[in-house]
Amino acid sequence: MSLQTFLSKLFGNKSQRDLKEIKPIVDKINALGPGLKELTNDQLRGKIDEVRADIAAAIKADEDASAELREKVETLPFNERQPLWDEIDKHEKNVLDIIEDKLNEHLPIVFATMRETAARFAANDTVEVTATQLDRDLAAEGREFVTIEGDKAIWKNRWMAGGNEITWDMVHYDVQLIGGVVLHQGKIAEMATGEGKTLVATLPVFLRSLSRKGVHVVTVNDYLSKRDSEWMGPLYMFHGSTVDCIDKHQPNTPRRRKAYECDITFGTNNEFGFDYLRDNMAMAPEDMVQRKHYYAIVDEVDSVLIDDARTPLIISGPVPKGDDQMFNEYKPNVEKVVLAQRKLVTQILAEAKQKITSEDKEVRKEGELLLFRAFKGLPKYGPLIKFLSEEGMKNALLKTEAYYLQDNSREMPVVTDPLYFVIDEKNRSVELTDKGFDVLTDRNQDPQFFVLPDIAAKLSELEHVADLNERQQLKDEAMADYAIKSERVHTVTQLLKAYTLFEKDNEYVIDDNKIKIVDEQTGRIMEGRRYSDGLHQAIEAKEGVKVEAATQTFATITLQNYFRMYHKLAGMTGTAETEAGEFWDIYKLDVVTIPTNRPVARIDMDDRVYKTKKEKYAAVIDEIVRLRDAGRPVLVGTTSVEISELLKRMLDLRKIDAQVLNAKLHQKEAQVVALAGRAGTVTIATNMAGRGTDIKLPKEVKDAGGLAIIGTERHESRRVDRQLRGRSGRQGDPGSSVFYVSFEDQLMRLFATDRVMKMLDTLGLKEGEMIESSMVTKAIENAQKRVEENNFGIRKRLLEYDDVMNKQRTYIYNRRHHALLGERIGIDIANMIYDLIENLVVSYDQPTDYEELAMEMMRVLTLELPFTEKEFASMSREEKIERLYAAANETLDRRSQRIMDVAMPVIKDWVENRGATGRIIVPLTDGKRIFHLRCDIQEAYASDCRSIVKEWHKSILLVTIDELWKEHLRELDDLRQSVQNASYEQKDPLVIYKVESFHIFEAMLNNLNQKTLAALMRGQIYVQPAPRPMATNVSVSGAAPAAPASQQAPAQAQQPQAQAPQAPQAPAPAPKIDKAMPERRNDYSQYTASKESLPGENAQRQAMAGATPQRKVQPMKAAPKIGRNDPCPCGSGKKYKNCHGRNA
Repeated sequence: MSLQTFLSKLFGNKSQRDLKEIKPIVDKINALGPGLKELTNDQLRGKIDEVRADIAAAIKADEDASAELREKVETLPFNERQPLWDEIDKHEKNVLDIIEDKLNEHLPIVFATMRETAARFAANDTVEVTATQLDRDLAAEGREFVTIEGDKAIWKNRWMAGGNEITWDMVHYDVQLIGGVVLHQGKIAEMATGEGKTLVATLPVFLRSLSRKGVHVVTVNDYLSKRDSEWMGPLYMFHGSTVDCIDKHQPNTPRRRKAYECDITFGTNNEFGFDYLRDNMAMAPEDMVQRKHYYAIVDEVDSVLIDDARTPLIISGPVPKGDDQMFNEYKPNVEKVVLAQRKLVTQILAEAKQKITSEDKEVRKEGELLLFRAFKGLPKYGPLIKFLSEEGMKNALLKTEAYYLQDNSREMPVVTDPLYFVIDEKNRSVELTDKGFDVLTDRNQDPQFFVLPDIAAKLSELEHVADLNERQQLKDEAMADYAIKSERVHTVTQLLKAYTLFEKDNEYVIDDNKIKIVDEQTGRIMEGRRYSDGLHQAIEAKEGVKVEAATQTFATITLQNYFRMYHKLAGMTGTAETEAGEFWDIYKLDVVTIPTNRPVARIDMDDRVYKTKKEKYAAVIDEIVRLRDAGRPVLVGTTSVEISELLKRMLDLRKIDAQVLNAKLHQKEAQVVALAGRAGTVTIATNMAGRGTDIKLPKEVKDAGGLAIIGTERHESRRVDRQLRGRSGRQGDPGSSVFYVSFEDQLMRLFATDRVMKMLDTLGLKEGEMIESSMVTKAIENAQKRVEENNFGIRKRLLEYDDVMNKQRTYIYNRRHHALLGERIGIDIANMIYDLIENLVVSYDQPTDYEELAMEMMRVLTLELPFTEKEFASMSREEKIERLYAAANETLDRRSQRIMDVAMPVIKDWVENRGATGRIIVPLTDGKRIFHLRCDIQEAYASDCRSIVKEWHKSILLVTIDELWKEHLRELDDLRQSVQNASYEQKDPLVIYKVESFHIFEAMLNNLNQKTLAALMRGQIYVQPAPRPMATNVSVSGAAPAAPASQQAPAQAQQPQAQAPQAPQAPAPAPKIDKAMPERRNDYSQYTASKESLPGENAQRQAMAGATPQRKVQPMKAAPKIGRNDPCPCGSGKKYKNCHGRNA
């Protein structure tokens, strides 16, 4: 008995300990059940109203105090505001803590009430309650599940969900209560397929919705988000929680904003992320849609937070010279190298086969070297894969590889030098050899055309050039040559990857003359997803389709960093236990395994191992025939489109009907799944795992043995294999699962160890024979563990790159958020003044630097030094900073007061004497540009024009941040690409990226401070040269007609309009104020929302197109049309035209 087994028996395993903690809570919920059954429907509703009222009362004091402090903070000078904001932060944190305590306190009654509600809907066709305003609004919207009769609301237990009518028939099991508690606690609930994860989520989602802070339910595709919001929505609405789905509404519209304002919001992971990015491109608070991130439940959490964690969500736009690419130009060169390599490997393999069979040990050793060389040249070469499946060959390859990898691969050049390029299949990398460079270069080209120079050595040599101008010119030429050659090498490398590592109909398909990536897990085509770093363009060039232009990143975030922003995060899936360590390391999410409602009756058999793929597939066909004849449905899981089609052809030869579901036929998914549980049905699906659908079995199929699962290959991840097994055995159904494996499978080729191969050789596998042993199955699972560790290492490293950007993004977006809402903007400006002055003082700290410092202060801050040159020489650095900081604040306050003094008489006149209302345009200038600020005239009057000054500060900050951040992202994109060349100099690209990105960000912040403060210090009301009478410029009362679109100045990305000021001929005594035109929203059609795929990414999920998502056609509802003079269906007694039909 192992130590772990002994400790588990003594203290129980983790699952048992978790369940022991939750059991008392479940007992409390069950104890409340009988009492709730005695209540009327209105009394049941009343229980939830009491909880809401209790929570609201508990947080009222903190919310009132926070609101009072927010009003007070605006009246204080900038440098005195921070303590109040600290107090506001404390109150907001206290609100969240109180809510958490109250929700834990009320959890039993809320869960019990939700279960009783579900039971009443399941037992009755209708449920009658006293109508609330929400009931009336729902009826007026035409919701089919509620009607109003007098003062009563009649709720039905039938409604439309996902295009189909459903009748509610579900009530929560005890194990689902356990899952609900786990999700409420912010953990991951691992529940088997068919255990009702969607129903489990209703409990914590509804409980958290009572806080009114907003609950997000995150799904992997828009079909599920829409279906689940319609399926579970009526339960939430019955108790007064509002529900919507963001995928039903276009981005940045009032309807989507309203969806986020609901208590419960459904949506896809990508759309939540894209909305966050769009909010951080907004130019007005009205353009933002999201609230603070409070609580989210992520469905298929392993797919979203593990597989998709490193996938960037990107909003991009056109870049100058985006079509200027070299992929088609160098494609012939690369094809020539690939052809030469294929010819060479064919020769090497033929020679290796001869020498390996020799009796001479030295000759045999040479043959093994040649075999390893062929493997390094073309690891996916078909004849090579077949030869390695023969007895002893894989073992010989592993032994040879181990020899040449020792001592930091010192002897590896012996293997690789004769090749044209070397492939590392595990890390998906390709490296050209000197021989490859020679073939790559045309005869009429420079031999160094594709060779990257040693730029460090080159620059070092140039230091000896005496003439300074000549030296700088030579350095510039060297850097330009390096940049050009770096781009060439990058282009060629990506083309080599496209030709050698990415296969059509496996990793991607061609649809509508475009390259579309295939999801490794589900086999779906991932619309909108592109490989990163030029790889997608390389594949486009390889396949002869149009090479898309390059784009520039405007905003980006990874799903990992988006979901880490939530106050509380939870998730549910069928298979998270294998990734439990990663969930804890990155997200601090604990995985809790939930027991099944009924014992699992599925029989999981040991793997069946064959020598070759040909033998394996023949055995699979024989097994399908046997199971089909027994009256059982068969689900065959494959890892690629190619294998699905191969098996279909083999079954056709046997005259056996089979339905196929893969990336080419994913539109038929619903139809295929509906038939998959019928007797004798054979379904071939490319990774059926992760489709989120249950296969339901009729009684005769259960009697015959249930659904049979056949896996044609082990996936790299144990989790995916477990998902495939989980399709059978739903809710105690009988079933079976088995995997067929061959020596030629990718997992066995890449990750099977020397020990595994020796074991299989010892078992003496002969042509056509099969091995079925628990020892072999365990060995294969150990190989999968090594793959998972390898993939985790890749993910972790790539996430480190994103963490660098994430820290910078968080800082900039916080500053931008403050500017957009006007919150803490004064503190940000005060900090900018201090940082800028500190940088200037540090730069000009010598006694002789007085004049230079004076010039810089005048240039940036229009400020004379508040001390003499003699005082400057004797002052400490800290004293200089404090004196300059005080003077700069005084200057800014004086400028702001001047703006208020000039504007106030005009505002006062128009409010007091002419009754002006609404929004106005106030022109301000920084001496270079004119900004037309939109302000509310009543707010300006009430605040003595402080609101105009705030709008001025907001406008300058937003314009400057957006301009510099966009440029910064472009520099980071270029940096990330260029640092990869550091590996040629034996340097770590990640370290260089971290150092260089920090310096770039530091320079950007300094530039931001200078540009912002230079504009603010020069700000003043712009006076028109020849003002017209005021009466013609502003509407005294009522709304003025909107100006024609042709008269509106064009705006770019909704930034405040700016123009060059005209030289005033005769200053007017008062500024001109215009009635504001109707606001124009940010035009997002010029941007592209996309999800980038990274080379080597395993098990990617479907990416939703952000700005232009494909919309599913919703079924039309057949309902009687309401006449304008008919009674309103809300039951108010008014005519429809005077009630909910007023705006129809």
